[in-house]
Amino acid sequence: MSENNRIKSAEQRIKKFCNDRDWSQFHDPKNLAISLQLEASEVLELFQWTKNNEISDGMETELPDELADVLYWVLMLANHYDIDLLDAFDKKMDKNELKYPIEWKVPQIWHTPSELI
Repeated sequence: MSENNRIKSAEQRIKKFCNDRDWSQFHDPKNLAISLQLEASEVLELFQWTKNNEISDGMETELPDELADVLYWVLMLANHYDIDLLDAFDKKMDKNELKYPIEWKVPQIWHTPSELI
């Protein structure tokens, strides 16, 4: 299955899930954006109080779940505005490549962040 078909399939599954529970009534753009932010915060929470920027033992099963929650709300918000995410992603990367040319790459550093802690 192509990436675009997988995204469409996920969108359809989300739509059915919400319709079956009559949740669409709550899914205005503001609530979708708030839910996206809340789920993104849950990803960040996994890294709170950790050393060396690594999630703690047992959390590696939670990270995929939290990232999936973020994807859920990204797809919901994109679907609300009829945004083709792969097309939007390609266009944004094109802009980024112009804005940040290769000549601007970060110079090699001598220490890794974990060595500085």
